[in-house]
Amino acid sequence: MTNTAGTSRVGIVGRITTRRPVLRIAAGQSSDRRADTLAVEEPLEIRIGGAPLAVTMRTPGHDVELAAGFLVSEGMIGGAGEFRSAIHCGGPGSGGDENTYNVLDVTLGEGARMPTADDARRFYTTSSCGVCGKASIDAVSTVSRFDVAGDPLEIDDRWITALPDRLRAGQEAFRKTGGLHAAALFDGSTGEMLVLREDVGRHNAVDKAVGWALLSGRLPLGGTVLQVSGRASFELVQKAVMAGIPVLSAVSAPSSLAVELAESSGLTLAGFVRGQTMNVYAHAQRIRITRSSVRSAADEEAMIDEH
Repeated sequence: MTNTAGTSRVGIVGRITTRRPVLRIAAGQSSDRRADTLAVEEPLEIRIGGAPLAVTMRTPGHDVELAAGFLVSEGMIGGAGEFRSAIHCGGPGSGGDENTYNVLDVTLGEGARMPTADDARRFYTTSSCGVCGKASIDAVSTVSRFDVAGDPLEIDDRWITALPDRLRAGQEAFRKTGGLHAAALFDGSTGEMLVLREDVGRHNAVDKAVGWALLSGRLPLGGTVLQVSGRASFELVQKAVMAGIPVLSAVSAPSSLAVELAESSGLTLAGFVRGQTMNVYAHAQRIRITRSSVRSAADEEAMIDEH
């Protein structure tokens, strides 16, 4: 077993990318086989005190952050003191001697909500869905410890529309593979990027970012903006609310359930954040609209009428 407590516990363990032969075909012509870089996807079993809790498909690396963020989103922990330690240990069939880095055993601290026999959290998730296996929406709608609705953050629209480019610029593994989602936390006051994490699962990328915040003693994440590389699903809104994040910005569309949860919880939700445009689906009062130097179609028509 490997104890991942301390600063090393949030580091990269295992391969993020791998090389595989590929036959490239273009315009009806094939080339010689060559090596292509792929994002690694492997299962991670999360245990609490030795008892299996959940299995998720993820990109290896920052596994402790992933587990910590997952537990935040499930309402089991809400502060760094409630996450005592984590140990990578041998997987099934290893005899306990071979460390596969695909099993992580977490020890919770005082104040944490320990899982019970009735917890419906022993489930299998794919890299595209973080809440598969949930019995009902009521079971997913965990009550947050933090007041998102009362967060006074206000930010300029131009600042938000610049976030996808800043996110993409920091995606090192995506540049190599083209196959990873990303999530980044930004300070809404200073504009500083606090952390960026990548993973084959969009929910895992968010959990890793939230887990980093928890282990760094930064929860709740008031005054911050969460930028994600894909769509805004219900689960991502839930994870933001559970971490106290007041603004979620997504490159693609939100789901109807994501919008409903954002509205009811007080979270500002922006989608289709691209170029100089975005759609704000919930709590737009946090977005300050700045006058653009680019003339709108209405301005152009007004100028034509004047002449």
